[in-house]
Amino acid sequence: MDLFSQFDDTPKNLLPKDGTVNYYGIVLPKEEADYYYEALLNSIEWRNDEAIIFGKRMVTKRKVAWYAEQPFEYSYSNITKTALPFTEELLELKELVEKETGETYNSCLLNLYHDGSEGMAWHSDGEKDLKKNGAIASLSFGAERRFGFKHKQSKETVYKVLEHGSLLVMKDETQTHWLHRLPPTKKVHRPRVNLTFRTIVR
Repeated sequence: MDLFSQFDDTPKNLLPKDGTVNYYGIVLPKEEADYYYEALLNSIEWRNDEAIIFGKRMVTKRKVAWYAEQPFEYSYSNITKTALPFTEELLELKELVEKETGETYNSCLLNLYHDGSEGMAWHSDGEKDLKKNGAIASLSFGAERRFGFKHKQSKETVYKVLEHGSLLVMKDETQTHWLHRLPPTKKVHRPRVNLTFRTIVR
């Protein structure tokens, strides 16, 4: 195997139609990925996520955090969050992701999954605060997890294992035509930290 093949930066579109999901593979050497994993676990102001479903407030085991260049408000699942200012580590990772993708981002929604029992149901990121058809860059740290896409009409599915220190980008018509999810699994017993860099528009 070529020494640098694991750092191949040629993005491949995982979707067969109606959108673009580029998987860049591992973009951080293991030592750097380990450093950011620990830093994010310990420095981010993690909170249990909340949602209001059928009028009832639900609290998830999964934890989230919302950071941005400005105190943007971001609403989903009938809950509104106000962004905290970017940390030094988030600014470093934002710069890395912007360099890799050629896109710019002004905010980051972070998720902490403590183990494989925690996941995310099928959904699409179509909130009105987000730049329409804009890029969402997903950086993964910690446990490897399967990430799935399902076409809203044809129901065809695509899955990809997201590795420690890897980058995936969803853009173009992806949110219009595809759902995505992180399915729970009994095989994973350690945390995963996921950063989704986004662009909020006003």
